[in-house]
Amino acid sequence: MDFSNVIKYLRKKNNITQSELAKILDVGATTVSSWERGANFPTMDRVVQLANFFNVPIGTFFGNVPNVEETVSIPILGIIACGEPITADENINEYREVLKDNLPSGNLFYLEAKGDSMSPKIPDGSYVLVREQSDVENGEIAAVLLNGDEEATLKKVRKLGKTVLLEALNDAYEPYVINEDNPARIIGKAVKLEVDL
Repeated sequence: MDFSNVIKYLRKKNNITQSELAKILDVGATTVSSWERGANFPTMDRVVQLANFFNVPIGTFFGNVPNVEETVSIPILGIIACGEPITADENINEYREVLKDNLPSGNLFYLEAKGDSMSPKIPDGSYVLVREQSDVENGEIAAVLLNGDEEATLKKVRKLGKTVLLEALNDAYEPYVINEDNPARIIGKAVKLEVDL
């Protein structure tokens, strides 16, 4: 793997933008971009600085990268409510580029959490990676469609016989009761949380 791919891999693995890395290294954002495109190569002093920052051996930048995996694009399917349910948006808003390593199996998508009902574990504005599945175990966090699949929410599922409770992690919110008169459909299990700083 050449230098341009290595620096891009390390930057994404550490959730750092090109601009942020440029500020850390005290170089222009276009400089980092040119390194990642392979248009330019940094001085040895910069390579040492990069190795120290990413906490990797200098040889990493010269092709000695074990088990480097590719990135994949995972769709973000709109905002999901953490609190009062909001209208579900099945359209893909955008994609998040993530590293393949350590991704769970299955059909995956992201939902953006909105509200504080699942805080502090799932803060407002965080991205929740969801594996598409139609059921979850008792106590797991699920993405659930309500009101004829028009509203979505993210809650902890508590099963009590034929009744299902959707519980917030924030005690300020009451559970949402699911039963024959108030149906819902689980669309996936929350498997990973990502928070952008």
